[in-house]
Amino acid sequence: MVVNDYAGILNERVDQAFFASKLAPTTESPFFRSPGRAAATALAFLEHRTMTLAVQFTNVSRQFGEVKAVDRVSIDIQDGEFFSMLGPSGSGKTTCLRLIAGFEQPSAGSIRIHGEEAAGLPPYQRDVNTVFQDYALFPHMNVRDNVAYGLKVKGVGKAERLKRAEESLEMVALGGYGERKPVQLSGGQRQRVALARALVNRPRVLLLDEPLGALDLKLREQMQGELKKLQRQLGITFIFVTHDQTEALSMSDRVAVFNKGRIEQVDSPRNLYMKPATTFVAEFVGTSNVIRGELAWQLSGNPQPFSIRPEHVRFAEGPLASHEIEVSGLLHDIQYQGSATRYELKLENGQTLNISKANNQWLDTSAQHQTGQRLSARWAREAMVQLHDTVGGV
Repeated sequence: MVVNDYAGILNERVDQAFFASKLAPTTESPFFRSPGRAAATALAFLEHRTMTLAVQFTNVSRQFGEVKAVDRVSIDIQDGEFFSMLGPSGSGKTTCLRLIAGFEQPSAGSIRIHGEEAAGLPPYQRDVNTVFQDYALFPHMNVRDNVAYGLKVKGVGKAERLKRAEESLEMVALGGYGERKPVQLSGGQRQRVALARALVNRPRVLLLDEPLGALDLKLREQMQGELKKLQRQLGITFIFVTHDQTEALSMSDRVAVFNKGRIEQVDSPRNLYMKPATTFVAEFVGTSNVIRGELAWQLSGNPQPFSIRPEHVRFAEGPLASHEIEVSGLLHDIQYQGSATRYELKLENGQTLNISKANNQWLDTSAQHQTGQRLSARWAREAMVQLHDTVGGV
């Protein structure tokens, strides 16, 4: 069984004992129908485990001519972590992934994979595998042969590689699909085949380069849940690159937000949203009201900008509490968004304040407010987050 194979790997690699915390007995996944042996093996080695990071960047830069795609980036990614690199196009996140994979070499700095210097190592000598957005499946091969191809290149015998290919397909709920051609599969199924092909090599680090970008919204949401569940069951390190904040927040243990080749903030999804460190993070991760200039000074007593999330702002009713701040303006726009309604209030200094009100009543209350109406809005002082403007390495 697959689980026994992974137990064998644990016997060979002391520093993979982190699987223990992930291998709680369960019958939910075909990968863990008999988890006892692997869990026991991992637990036996846990006391002797050598603590190493999965991936470590130290002042890494990558320059293309005059352009610094990556600028003095330092990151520590833990064993067994679901770590996302989030940022807009051109921010450096994909270049960092390619540096880990070995498709690019750093211009400066150090990259270590499980404690070993990776500089100069070609991709095939690194214990990592990559899942790409376009899947890169061979159309003339069936699903089983696509999954087994990497093992064939490594010289693994036919019987063993086909056995492992079937096991990997079972992991991603595609058992019985081995004879089909990629053209006979849906987009989500092709994505799972690409995932199985990466996992069949049993990498210690799995790199995912915007793998859900080609899927429709419903399928993308479904795959987000499946990827996170699979990562927890396997216990290996997933490094996920995306420009989609929802993907990053919903799946990750931690997220690094990239901007102009550098890291603005590395934190848990909750802290990124609730406690953004910079104006870029506040505006890129979710929707935020960033108050700047003289108004920031008037409201907070500090010249630095601050952010307040739209859902933390409400229309004024009753007396103002001592811990609240109130502003007024003209209602500029109303946007119905299903679970919530978004209101845009144009303040007297020209700034726009977004207010998000949950639609938790079956009655339509949107008629209570009309565009052009003068309204006051309030929020609690403790909901304000002071921001920094500078891009800083972490």
